[in-house]
Order: sequence, then structure tokens, then C-alpha cells
Amino acid sequence: MPDLNKVMLMGNLTRDPEVRYTPKGSAVGDLSIAINRVYRTDDGQNREEVCYVDIVVWGRQAETCKEYLQKGRPIFVEGRLQLDQWESNGEKKSKLRVVAERIQFLGGPAGGQGGGGGGQQGGYSRPARQSGGGQQGGYEHRSESSHSGGGAPQRPPSEPPHDQPPAEDDIPF
Repeated sequence: MPDLNKVMLMGNLTRDPEVRYTPKGSAVGDLSIAINRVYRTDDGQNREEVCYVDIVVWGRQAETCKEYLQKGRPIFVEGRLQLDQWESNGEKKSKLRVVAERIQFLGGPAGGQGGGGGGQQGGYSRPARQSGGGQQGGYEHRSESSHSGGGAPQRPPSEPPHDQPPAEDDIPF
């Protein structure tokens, strides 16, 4: 049976993105998001728990995140889990993090009032589409290769995305 390693997360950045470069010149970005979960206890009280997740992003996508994102901004991340292991002062350590393959910026432009996801709790909602096929309330950047120096070419907003599923109105059943 084939293995599957796929992660989809939506949360708010806990700090501004940091970008560094490998000796060969590839950009590597470090992000961290907080994912809030509200639940009701057996005695009827509402409780909130927060899960913090570290994310690494490569190439042009890392540079784009550094340029357009800041602490508090909601994002949607698709990627895979990666376990990093190392030794420090004779002690073995490990850390589980997400390697981003696709990051979608939610909520609208920085400092502006936005209309995307991000404000909802308890579920995922698909980003709204404009009639021209562009995206509303977010910017999406997909990495074709996680470790390549260049990212995927960016489409102008008026061009419909070819890698998106059809709108619900277009499905014949």
C-alpha cells in the first residue's frame, strides 16, 4: 500500500517570516502559525487550545512570504510533515515541522479590510471566486519543486487558475 504524507492547515502567523539563503543561493523561509480550537467541556464551559506549528518554505515562495506577510496574517498551508533529528551536547533531539508546497495568503492586502477565510472557527471554507476566475481575498503561491531555486511563474489575476477544481456551478451533477 502506498504511503501518504499530506498536511493542510489554516492559522495566523505568530511572527514575521524569516528568510535565509543556502550556500548555493536557494531561499529558505521559516514561518510559524497558531491554530486555535474552541471546544465545550463536559461541564458546559468553553475552552480554547492553541497548536503552534513551524513551517519551512523554499525558493521564490519563501521570498514572496517575506515580502507580503507579517505577524497576525491568516494563511492556508498545504505541505508534508518532515522529522528533523540532530544531536546537541550529546543529547538526541527531534522536531516535527511542515514543509510547505503551497501557501495561500488569506484576509486581503496587508493593513486593509479583507474578505477571505481566516476569521472563521471550526471549519474550512473555500476561497470565493470572482467572475473572471481570479481569487478574492487572497494571494496564492504554489511551489513546483520544494527545493528548486525558482518558483512557479505567477499568473496575472485575470487569468483563470488551471490547477483549481471547477466551481460548484460548473459541476453537472
